[in-house]
Amino acid sequence: MHALTFHGGRLDEAARCYPDAPQPWLDLSTGVNPLPWMPATPPDIDLHALPSVAALDALIRAAAAAFGAPGLATAALPGSEIGLRLLAQLDLPQPWRLIGPSYRTHHAALPGAQSVAFAEPGEGGTVLLANPNNPDGRLIAPERLRDLARTLAAKGGLLIVDEAFADAIDGASILPLLGPEDRVLVLRSFGKFYGLAGVRLGFACGAADLVARLTDLLGSWPVSSTAITLGTAAYRDTAWVSETRTRLARDAARLDALLASHGFAAQGACPLFRLIETGRASNLFDHLASSGILTRPFDYAPTWLRLGLPTDFVRLDQALGRG
Repeated sequence: MHALTFHGGRLDEAARCYPDAPQPWLDLSTGVNPLPWMPATPPDIDLHALPSVAALDALIRAAAAAFGAPGLATAALPGSEIGLRLLAQLDLPQPWRLIGPSYRTHHAALPGAQSVAFAEPGEGGTVLLANPNNPDGRLIAPERLRDLARTLAAKGGLLIVDEAFADAIDGASILPLLGPEDRVLVLRSFGKFYGLAGVRLGFACGAADLVARLTDLLGSWPVSSTAITLGTAAYRDTAWVSETRTRLARDAARLDALLASHGFAAQGACPLFRLIETGRASNLFDHLASSGILTRPFDYAPTWLRLGLPTDFVRLDQALGRG
């Protein structure tokens, strides 16, 4: 069971723990868009040749434009998790603080960092947070974060914003508010909103010296040709982005209503997932898993359960009704 509380998406472990669960599994454990972006025609990807430098540059330009940050330094990463794992090698200013609760990886990224509810900028140092946050979906206004960043910078500090889920909410990102002089590093994920987590693609944007250092650490071919081709096309598909944001908001409202009908108050502003708090969280997780529906429990918060958007609302409704 430890693996099911550590990360979402562990369907192999769920199948081992619940061998009699009906198939196929309905995976609500990740917060990944259940209806992914797909190319209109199968892409022509040369897997024999090394990834093209020109194609990588085109990907970075397409991503930066999609983020509203064409003037900021940007680097491609093999997933935003790798960017987090490299933070400790960037000689970041001390003290290190995390605004929690948030990802386990944030604690691993900055070992020994203090966890705080919100950061007082007077201490300077490095502050790491997720916006929208995971797992509670908290959303901090980007203007507030920009002000925090500039106050930190005046003390020699740095703000790092993990925007893995920001694509899902128009206006959630701090990036369009930043200039090249701002001491902010933003990490973005391709897999969450575009629904292609297996591509393993992310980005670091913002403070040019830190982006350059990450680029150097990752070497000449930081991402695959598959990631370059799919990412470039997806980031240029602005019609899909607009339509998907509308659909996600609609489906999140439907999930809220479904949960409310079973007595659960959904929390969070991120439309890709909802958090519920109940004294029955452990039993509810077990009941849903036995029904072939995987959700996300938390060993550090045993009354919490996070649910991603379902593709089958009826199946979830029926399972909750039997619970």
